[in-house]
Amino acid sequence: MARPFLILQLRPEDDAADDELAAILRYGTLAESDVRRVRLEQSGMPEIRLDDYAGIIVGGSPYDVSRPEPQKTPIQREIEAGFLRLFDAIAAVDFPFLGCCSGNGLLGKYCGATISGRFAEPVGGVDITLTAAGKQDPLLHGLPDSFRVLLGHKEAVDALPPGCVLLATGTHCPVQMFRLQNNIYATQFHPEADAEGFKVRINAYRNHGYFSPESADVLIAAVEQERTPEAQSLLRRFVQRYG
Repeated sequence: MARPFLILQLRPEDDAADDELAAILRYGTLAESDVRRVRLEQSGMPEIRLDDYAGIIVGGSPYDVSRPEPQKTPIQREIEAGFLRLFDAIAAVDFPFLGCCSGNGLLGKYCGATISGRFAEPVGGVDITLTAAGKQDPLLHGLPDSFRVLLGHKEAVDALPPGCVLLATGTHCPVQMFRLQNNIYATQFHPEADAEGFKVRINAYRNHGYFSPESADVLIAAVEQERTPEAQSLLRRFVQRYG
């Protein structure tokens, strides 16, 4: 691979962050030498030369974009300010970007969408449906019209961000995947997720407000039954397209 992919992570919990990276490598068919990993919650947003990378992949986060500014920690404010600068650079050249869950909120906010808890969804599996535009999109072309995904989020965009294309929708959360320009993508669901990874996250985030702590074992039993190969194929498709 001529240039590596830049993996930006925002999870303070080492076990959850390490498992997320392993899943991105596994389902993106990437070797460790194919990526550069940056944990933003430790270092903030570094200076990034886009020409050094094939694309950028952003993972999930316990940080809520919709949280009132006074309640955000200094590192969260620093990360969000860093993403605004990064999106300016990405949008200027339509640089390949895939934001998963928190990346959806960050890109949505940048594009002018309102973020709130109106379309929050509990931890688990749901079906999403491709739009007409989604069926024609290079990352989604050839996938079933509807397929299963894993997710769990306390906030989402209230409506499709201005200037973006809706690619996939859900019964409760209407914006499950969208695209800015031609190469800048965001998903509300987790394309890197599988049952084992979600078990790690359920244990890591028992007390973060995604679910009642006493329901953790029930959620783990439920996600163990989920299979989401179509969602996971998005990572491989993204890497194959831009790598």
